[in-house]
Amino acid sequence: MEDIKAYIESGILELYVLGDVTPEEKLQVEAMAAKHPVIKAELDEIERSMEQYAEENAVEPPEHLRSRILNSIVTNLGDDNTFASKTEAVKDNVVALPATKTNSFYKYAFAACLALLIASGIALMNVYNKLQESNTQLVALQADKQHFANKVNFMEGELGILRDTSFKFLKLNATPHAPAGSAITIAWSKDKHKVMVDMANVKMPVNDKEHQYQLWAIVAGKPVDLGVFDANPDSTDMKEMKTIAAIKTDAFAVTLEPRGGSANPTMDQMMVIGKF
Repeated sequence: MEDIKAYIESGILELYVLGDVTPEEKLQVEAMAAKHPVIKAELDEIERSMEQYAEENAVEPPEHLRSRILNSIVTNLGDDNTFASKTEAVKDNVVALPATKTNSFYKYAFAACLALLIASGIALMNVYNKLQESNTQLVALQADKQHFANKVNFMEGELGILRDTSFKFLKLNATPHAPAGSAITIAWSKDKHKVMVDMANVKMPVNDKEHQYQLWAIVAGKPVDLGVFDANPDSTDMKEMKTIAAIKTDAFAVTLEPRGGSANPTMDQMMVIGKF
C-alpha cells in the first residue's frame, strides 16, 4: 500500500494525462491502472480535474480571427505569410498546470509540531514540579520561622518573669485522678496579681474538643476561677491567666471541665494541685 501511495504521489499520473511520458512509462501507467483500482480512480480524477481547469481557463479567440481562419480553411487560399503579417499574434491559450507536489511537507510539519508540543508539555511539567517543591520549602521555612519566633518570645517572657523578683514559681503535681507524671508549672506575683502558666512544661493528656483545663486558686478554702487553657504539645509561651486580687492563696489546682470552663470545679476531675 505504501508503494502504491508513493507511486501516486510521484507525479507520473499527471504527466501521463498531459502526454508527457515515454512509451515505456505510458505502458507502465496503464498496467498499474489495470492492476490497481486505486490508481485507476486517481487517474480518472486527474483527468476530470484537468478538463475542468482547461474549461475554466479557456481563451476565446477574437471574432475577426475566427472568421479569417474559417475562410482560409474553406477556400484553401490562405497565405500563411500574409496571414501572419496582417493579423494579431494569437495568444497561446495553453495554460501550464502547476507541478503536482507531494504532501510530505505537511507530514514533516505535523511531526515537528507534535514533537514541539510534547517537549513543551514536559518542560511545563518540570517547571510545575519545581514550583511545587519551592512552595513546600517556603511553607516549611515559614513554619520554622514562626516556631523560632514563638520560642524567642517564650524565652523573653520567661526571662522577664525570672528577672521579676515578685514572681514565685510553683509546680502542681498529679492527683489520683490524673495519669502518673502529670504536672504543670505556674508563676504567681502577689504584688502584680498575675498568674502565668508555663505552657512549654505542661505535662498533661491532650484534651479533646469538648473539654478544657481550668485553673483555680484556693483562697480561704474557696475556689476562684483563673481561666481555661488547652494542653497543646506545640505550645512554647507563658499564658497569662485571670488576675487574682487575693494576696494570700492557699493553693492552686487544675480540673478538666467542659469547654469554656465551669462556675465550680469538678472535684473528681481534679488533675494537679500545688501549695506554697
